[in-house]
Amino acid sequence: MENNKAVVEECIVVEGRDDTVAVQRAVHADTIETIGSSVPSHVIEKVKLAASRRGVIILTDPDYPGERIRRIISEAVPDCKHAFISKKEAKTADGKSIGVEHAQPPMIRRALEKVRKPTNHPKAPPELSIEEVRAAGLLAGPNARERRALVGEHLNIGYANGKQFLKRLHIFRIGRQEFQEAVAKVKQQNEESSQ
Repeated sequence: MENNKAVVEECIVVEGRDDTVAVQRAVHADTIETIGSSVPSHVIEKVKLAASRRGVIILTDPDYPGERIRRIISEAVPDCKHAFISKKEAKTADGKSIGVEHAQPPMIRRALEKVRKPTNHPKAPPELSIEEVRAAGLLAGPNARERRALVGEHLNIGYANGKQFLKRLHIFRIGRQEFQEAVAKVKQQNEESSQ
């Protein structure tokens, strides 16, 4: 075990034992394992206790079950912070499996360094509209899904379908300028890679 690894004060919610091992290779941290996508009530109670005492970061797989777990826990414990690893960072070498347990320590550390906290300001209207997200080519058209994944990666909000992507922009209070800068970076990277 390396002594120079960063210490994470918050408990990190992961899906299983292999995810715990991967996180502990990257940082010194305690984890709470959901043990499946149904998230039993006793796990929710542990998360609530951890949130009240030291804080919680949710770090689940970038797939449908992982997003389902994230949603269940977020609804039960709204003060959780969120860390995201992209599908590319969480794939096995052969590309057949995706999960936090496959991410390299630097990817896990990066995700934990760029953690996002939802903000609940009911008086503040969302800055971005669905029309702006559509105009950026992130909801429909050729390669919208891929562009949305890349923009989500730049914004550290992870991949989501169109409806959930807009919701995350609002939940994490992504401003117009930050959004436009991320869209511009993705556009520039796409242009450079096609040359």
